[in-house]
Amino acid sequence: MKYKIFPIGDNVLTIEFGNEISAEHNNLVLKLAAYFEQNAFQGFVELIPAYASLTCFYDVLIVRKNFSAFATAFDAVKNFAENALLNLDDFEETKPRLIEIPICFDKESALDLDSVAAMNNLNAKHVTEIFLQETYRVYMLGFLPGFAYMGEVDERIAAPRKNSPRLKVPKGSVGIAGRQTGIYSLESPGGWQIIGRTNVELFTPEAESPTFLKAGDLVRFYEAAF
Repeated sequence: MKYKIFPIGDNVLTIEFGNEISAEHNNLVLKLAAYFEQNAFQGFVELIPAYASLTCFYDVLIVRKNFSAFATAFDAVKNFAENALLNLDDFEETKPRLIEIPICFDKESALDLDSVAAMNNLNAKHVTEIFLQETYRVYMLGFLPGFAYMGEVDERIAAPRKNSPRLKVPKGSVGIAGRQTGIYSLESPGGWQIIGRTNVELFTPEAESPTFLKAGDLVRFYEAAF
């Protein structure tokens, strides 16, 4: 297992497994995140999983107080991370959730569907059929609260980001960027190619769990009309 551990601030440490979209790397990220959460050290604050890296925030004063044998708080947390990596093979993973999400492909919702079809020498119906065949992995959350970066889209319907981003992408819009797909959890500017829309609420700030999707979830879309 190859990895790098480095600081990105006084109270932040990152463990990086690579720099590419990879289910193998992301599995390591999510497994390590679960280990951290179930074996939290004194001073642990929170984790941010990404495609191929895990970032850990910690309280420097609490870490220094509880792990004074180490020269710095970073050294203490780095040691914890290295020990966690050594024990990952024996750590039992939880099964991912499979979540089904409705998507509407009408003209009002699928703002770029015809463009995605044209650039791939397909018709719009063929694009939607290919899109619905896949099960998508949630690699990470970011950009907007509850926005899930998912993959991978079939290469036959892959599409680059728009040259000129829209100032307003409607909430619930489902987009493609390269071989990624994602759902705009809120209205916002954005440059992804919009092929449909869902009515599922992805971000509910007052809920106990504010984000509907989580890293590691599996998502299947099905066609619906709203």
